[in-house]
Amino acid sequence: MFLGIRRDEIKILLHRLSQNSRDNFARVELRPMFTELTCNILMRMVTGKRYYGEDVDSEEAKHFQKIMRGIFELARASNPGDFLPLLRWVDFGGYEKKLVKLNREKDVIFQGLINEHRSPDQGLVNKNMIDHLISLQKSEPEYYTDEIIKGLALILIFAGTDTTATTIEWAMSLLLNHPDVLKKARAELDTHAGKDRLMEESDFPKLQYLRSIISETLRLFPATPLLIPHISSDNCQIGGYDIPRGTILLVNAWAIHRDPKSWKDATSFKPERFENEESEAYKLLPFGLGRRACPGAGLANRVIGLTLGLLIQCYEWERVSEKEVDMAEGKGITMPKRSGNLLSKSPQHFYRHPQG
Repeated sequence: MFLGIRRDEIKILLHRLSQNSRDNFARVELRPMFTELTCNILMRMVTGKRYYGEDVDSEEAKHFQKIMRGIFELARASNPGDFLPLLRWVDFGGYEKKLVKLNREKDVIFQGLINEHRSPDQGLVNKNMIDHLISLQKSEPEYYTDEIIKGLALILIFAGTDTTATTIEWAMSLLLNHPDVLKKARAELDTHAGKDRLMEESDFPKLQYLRSIISETLRLFPATPLLIPHISSDNCQIGGYDIPRGTILLVNAWAIHRDPKSWKDATSFKPERFENEESEAYKLLPFGLGRRACPGAGLANRVIGLTLGLLIQCYEWERVSEKEVDMAEGKGITMPKRSGNLLSKSPQHFYRHPQG
């Protein structure tokens, strides 16, 4: 579902990259492009609209972009009140006031989108998530109020944008620091997708090494290193520790993924460890496990897989200098790179000689 949207937006990214380079290597900053890519995919799935891109210039889009920037900035901020509740009365940095203001503006935008899609004059051909939720609202109004619809839409957009974009950036950084892995991934694409057409999502199950690269990226740099907070529903005991009912629990996936007792050469980037997927994959939990696992894991893997595969297939990539890409981690609810990547790329067959 929504395959056409994912494919369209990734191809827009590829064309955008081709505009400043035809035959020679050119420098490019990928972080903002990945964020725009993932946000546009999710916004089109949820609302049917694109809010980023050179062709987008509406006031509504500009306002939405401003709100998104504000939310991500607040997510990266360190609030003393989170650690000493007494300090919440002071509101250091004005974080609470900023959040309340952003929440108000965000609510206005999404209520407007719901009203727009509820209009009988809308006449949409391609139904999106809001349309489906509005149709459910007619039959089960108590379960699908406007507040619930807005909440579901926001969860998908804000949970999926930064995490997916961050993972693609980590993967590209790792590949630039390990050109042998990049070369092997390109050879696999040439074998299974060929050189006469672009990779499709249907090729992904055959691209075992590409899947291993993604798994190894998620092992070393899980987008949410502490996963999502959970609350114990009853008194229990874990590893000899008594956990009272109502305790907030955080799973340190970052530490689990780098535990030398569980992983050989735990801090090294070795996609080959996942070539026999059943032997190692059960220890991997970037999306959590069980009934409380991230419901967006399937979508994230599709977007990451198709984006990464096409970037490898369509372009040659190099570091801008002999110095390795900085892999230091930044701050935030997600785990971004501390600094963006300035990469050098040259188009391969598909974008060196575009047809039409």
